[in-house]
Amino acid sequence: MKQLLLGIDIGTYSSKGVLCQPNGEIIAEVRTNHDMSIPKPGYAEQDADAVWWADFKKISKELTTKVPSGDKIAGVGVSAIGACVLPVDQSGKPLRPGILYGVDTRSIEQIDALEKEYSRDAMIELGGSRLTSQAIGPKILWIKENEPEVYEKTAKFITATSYIIFKLTGKYVIDAHTATEFNPLLSIHAIEWDGRFAEKIATLDKLPEIGWSDKIAGQISAEAAKATGIPEGTPVNFGAVDALSEAISVGVINPGELMIMYGSTAFMIFLIKKPIATNELWLEAGAFEGQYEYSAGLSTSGSATTWFRDQFGKDYLANEQAGSLNAYAALAKEAAGSPIGSNGLITLPYLSGERTPIFDPKARGVIAGLSLSHTRGDLYRSLLEGTAFAIRMNLDAMQKNGAQIHYGVAVGGGSSNELWLQMVSDITGIPQFIPEKTIGAAYGDAFLAGLATGIINQIDILKRDWVKITRKIDPNPENKRLYDQLFPLFVDLYQNSKSVVHSLTDLQV
Repeated sequence: MKQLLLGIDIGTYSSKGVLCQPNGEIIAEVRTNHDMSIPKPGYAEQDADAVWWADFKKISKELTTKVPSGDKIAGVGVSAIGACVLPVDQSGKPLRPGILYGVDTRSIEQIDALEKEYSRDAMIELGGSRLTSQAIGPKILWIKENEPEVYEKTAKFITATSYIIFKLTGKYVIDAHTATEFNPLLSIHAIEWDGRFAEKIATLDKLPEIGWSDKIAGQISAEAAKATGIPEGTPVNFGAVDALSEAISVGVINPGELMIMYGSTAFMIFLIKKPIATNELWLEAGAFEGQYEYSAGLSTSGSATTWFRDQFGKDYLANEQAGSLNAYAALAKEAAGSPIGSNGLITLPYLSGERTPIFDPKARGVIAGLSLSHTRGDLYRSLLEGTAFAIRMNLDAMQKNGAQIHYGVAVGGGSSNELWLQMVSDITGIPQFIPEKTIGAAYGDAFLAGLATGIINQIDILKRDWVKITRKIDPNPENKRLYDQLFPLFVDLYQNSKSVVHSLTDLQV
């Protein structure tokens, strides 16, 4: 009998699951798509039962049918979108849709109020990072001030991963990495809830138990077994944020290593040896005790390309549905025909505000240099270049804060876009390694499940058996020279258009 590992990740626009052997060999994988609700500009939500739990059940039921006769699922690893908040009542019933991560910018006023009362510097000292749209504390305060009836009924404030684990085990838990996103309610140094700034937000008894991603949180209940197909009593880990599991899935586990995730948002994780507070990035705990990282994230990247495809690539979508070339691939082919600099275009890809390093929830997209001669290919290339420039801004911020970046490891759906990968290497000047398997977070979840259960007893097995690098993207020196001339224009465009864009954002309803 073989012991198998199950990993399931709930993402922004899709969920994925994978069934693996302890050596990383994949037996089966499943994917399902879903939507994100945008009730109004600056708001981003998902229904915990209709999206998160429904996806998990669908994937787990399908994967459990793929278990070979005589084998068994010996451990479950879970991840989901990070920095979101879900209020639940005494029975664990969601009281409203989950409020998502930094793409939801509704808590601007609450951030300002907390900084005025407690001081930004004091909260950075406690949590390691400043309050931003990524912080969960201000979002809890938003619920308290705008939905008092929900707040009064709330027994626990949890996240997407926490909710899935609650449905599986009946326990309210949270991994250490996600807990650090509850700023300003946690000490980054002790990795414990801290109440010094909690008075205005919530009492600490409303927060879940903290644990590390490589530890067991509980076991599959009888009720969950019926709902998911996973045998009762199967161990479940403490979970993780999707980006952290993505990093693990491609072997980024040691200080000095960088992951670049090309997903709905672009996300970067650089592992560091000790916590050093920063005003430009997020300082967070890692998956394992004693591990820390600088994290950075764009508000949109893949979601911006999705918007472009849906608005300007309807012909390619129709062709794709008829069995022709994938719409994204068709657009990339057009973009490849446009020169570096997109024939004199620069695009700010801030379609839903921006997170690191500018922390500007009122930022919006800008296309500069547009003329009657520009084509759809120029526009799409400029959008891709804009996200690459934004990635460079974040890597520059990491280096400013002491990071020595020698290479990155790419992962996520966008890592299949060769043009995009080359742009990022050319613009940042760093090579990128591409693993054989770019399944993503679910694969990392399966590995964490193996560590939590003891089925995998050495972390080094990850790079020996699970992750195999197949190719490398080197920067093109000439391309980098040209992009180095354009990058300051990208930075200046944001600074010089900011006041106008903020005024326009205020007019959006």
